[in-house]
Amino acid sequence: MYFIDVQGTLISDEDKSPIRGSIEFIDMLNKKKIPYMIITNNTKKASLDFYNFLLSRGFNFDFYRYLDPLMLLESRVQKDSVAAYGAAEFLEVLKKMGYMLNYENPKTVLIAIKDDFSADEYAQMIDFILSGASLVGMHETSIYAKNNRRYPGVGAILKMLQFATSCSYDVVGKPSISFYTEALAAIQKQQKDAKFSDIVIISDDVKGDLGGAKELGMKTVFVTSGKYKSAEEIVPFLKEELRPDAVYADMQEILETL
Repeated sequence: MYFIDVQGTLISDEDKSPIRGSIEFIDMLNKKKIPYMIITNNTKKASLDFYNFLLSRGFNFDFYRYLDPLMLLESRVQKDSVAAYGAAEFLEVLKKMGYMLNYENPKTVLIAIKDDFSADEYAQMIDFILSGASLVGMHETSIYAKNNRRYPGVGAILKMLQFATSCSYDVVGKPSISFYTEALAAIQKQQKDAKFSDIVIISDDVKGDLGGAKELGMKTVFVTSGKYKSAEEIVPFLKEELRPDAVYADMQEILETL
């Protein structure tokens, strides 16, 4: 059974094209009737829109095998009085979901990803948090890759704000326990006795996705087709207990091994 990341694992960070072997890997799971979930930290498109985008790229899987943070957001963050930060597409999705954006006295500071956060935005976040607003991340990605460059991910920004304000924070998407528990519940509809220890999770985010998954007992597979150019960039610096169980170049290499 598998949990499979999307960005940098199934599709390229650069042009969103399918990564080598990714379509074939999903087709293999379908053919062999192996339970799996596509789990992504997508926040820039409505869930059904991003699912349909993946179908348009050649992937073949049903919507019940798909999970992203937007699908859990309404149960985690109230819609009134949110100061949201992220790409313009994310803010538009929130508005369509009925969230009321408030940059004067918000109850919640909600952070997604973008590559051009400003010092003034960080200052505003800090003021809101110190005034009592709760801090929530759409996910806890370690770094964010775009245009062949790497930026601090939402997880890195959350850690910075935590250090600056001594606040705690909550996470909606990966690698939160609640997100993985929701994904497990979905996979149990495919195989009712499934447990975290039965799951192999594949991702290019060895810290933001795989570390939390390993703490829950999942087997972790790191692919270097996304955020990191090689395992040597990051794996030697991880705690021994959080290092991935296997490392592959991409989904094609996993498929050939299987």
